[in-house]
Amino acid sequence: MPKQQPRKSDTPQAAALAVYNLQGKEVEKITLNPAIWSGRVNTALLVQAVAMYRTNQRIGTAATKTRGNVSGGGKKPWKQKHTGRARAGSTRSPLWRHGGIVFGPHPRNMHYRLPQTMRQRALLESLKGKVQDQELVLIDQLKADTPKTKPFSKLAKTFEVNRKALIVLEQPAEELIKSLRNLPQFSLQQASSLNALDVLNVHKVLLTKAAFERIQIRLGTESGNGNADSH
Repeated sequence: MPKQQPRKSDTPQAAALAVYNLQGKEVEKITLNPAIWSGRVNTALLVQAVAMYRTNQRIGTAATKTRGNVSGGGKKPWKQKHTGRARAGSTRSPLWRHGGIVFGPHPRNMHYRLPQTMRQRALLESLKGKVQDQELVLIDQLKADTPKTKPFSKLAKTFEVNRKALIVLEQPAEELIKSLRNLPQFSLQQASSLNALDVLNVHKVLLTKAAFERIQIRLGTESGNGNADSH
C-alpha cells in the first residue's frame, strides 16, 4: 500500500509588507491578513470595473443628422410619374448624397454604476494584484513644509520607478501637492477617492502608511492589518 502524502495546510501564510522611508530604508513591517491579501486575483470582477470606469469617462456627444435635421429637401425633386426616374420625395433622403443618416449615433448618457460592494472589492483585488506582483510600495510619510520638488526628486530612483506610477495620499496639504505634482513619472490621488482603474492604469503604486490604513477602513479590512514590527 503506497504511503500517504502529508496533507498541506489549507490556511494561507501571512504576508508582510515593508514600510520604507524616503531614502528607501525599511523602517517597519506590516503583517497582512492572508485570508484577504492572498489567493488568486478576481480578474473577471476587474474587467467589469474597468469597463464601468472607462464607459463613465465617455461624454456621449457623438451626433448625426437624420433626414429631418438636414437643411433643405422640402421641394419634391421631380413629379411623381412619367419621368422614367425612380420616385423621390426629398433630396435629403438617406439614399441620396448629402441626405440624412439612418442609424447614426445621437447624444446619450452612458453612465452606469456597479454596486458599491463590487466597486470596493475591485479596488481590493487591484491592490492585491499589486502586492503579489511587488508593485505596491508603502512609505512611512510624505511631508512638505514649503512647496519644493527637490526633496522628492529622487523618489523615482529610490523606488525604481521607470514607468507611470501613482502616489496615494491620505489628506494631502497644499504644500505637498505643489511639491509632488511636478514629478513627471507620478500622478496624485487621495485615498478616499482611489478606485480600481487608478491602480490598474499605472505600473507602481506608492502609498503613505496613513493612506493605506485609510483604504483598509474604506474596504473594511482594517482588522487584517496585524501588528507592525518596528526596526
